Amino acid sequence: MGLLSNRVDRDSLKPGDHIYSWRTAYVYAHHGIYIGDNKVVHFTRRGQELGTGTVLDILLISSGPVRSQVPCTTCTPPEEAHGVVSSCLNCFLSSGVLYRFEYSVTPSVFLAKARGGTCTLAVSDPDDIVVHRANYLLNNGFGCYNVFKNNCEDFAIYCKTGLLVLDQRTMGQSGQAVSIIGGPLAAVLSTPLRLVTTNVYGMAATAVGVYCASRYAADIGMRSDVVKVSVEDMTRRLATGTLPVVEPSLPALLPTAS
Repeated sequence: MGLLSNRVDRDSLKPGDHIYSWRTAYVYAHHGIYIGDNKVVHFTRRGQELGTGTVLDILLISSGPVRSQVPCTTCTPPEEAHGVVSSCLNCFLSSGVLYRFEYSVTPSVFLAKARGGTCTLAVSDPDDIVVHRANYLLNNGFGCYNVFKNNCEDFAIYCKTGLLVLDQRTMGQSGQAVSIIGGPLAAVLSTPLRLVTTNVYGMAATAVGVYCASRYAADIGMRSDVVKVSVEDMTRRLATGTLPVVEPSLPALLPTAS
């Protein structure tokens, strides 16, 4: 994998890999965990088409990748797909390109990949534990889908690290969600510079700096508001209501420091 691209060949995949594929001209990506045998476990938004899993599908489905009209004998029928599902690799990719999410990257590499949702500073657990979490959640669920706080990338990152953000007032683990929020945030925070300077380059540099700082601070590997939770304990807490279930709401722009 290069500095600017995490694209990989299918032959290089191994069980426990966190993979993703960009949708609709790189507007957003869908994430999942490869468990071997040409199968991917991933988290989808209830009621949406198999293989996308974000609320943006409502707006982008008309321009999405072309899908085969021949029913796949391996995967869950689209009308029954919801929550955590298992798909073959072809259905997961949905005619897109295969990429592998990177863990334990250095700060310089993290900041060089300007687009969120491709890598993290966090350390991955062993592959067998990752596959166990994915299979366990396939049978027990991952709570309610939320595009900003509990999406397909959050699911994959939890499977890889076991880390959860328990404060529901803040952003989830998803790097691409932080990118969506971080761009407008950077523009807003750099606007006051217009009062003291008309230098476009200075304002642009400030906006880029704010954007990078927000991504870095919100990365799961840097946050102090996360805890390690076993998959059995997490689903038990969801069932008993002791772990807050995410409901749709506007998230905080940056994580709250503990």
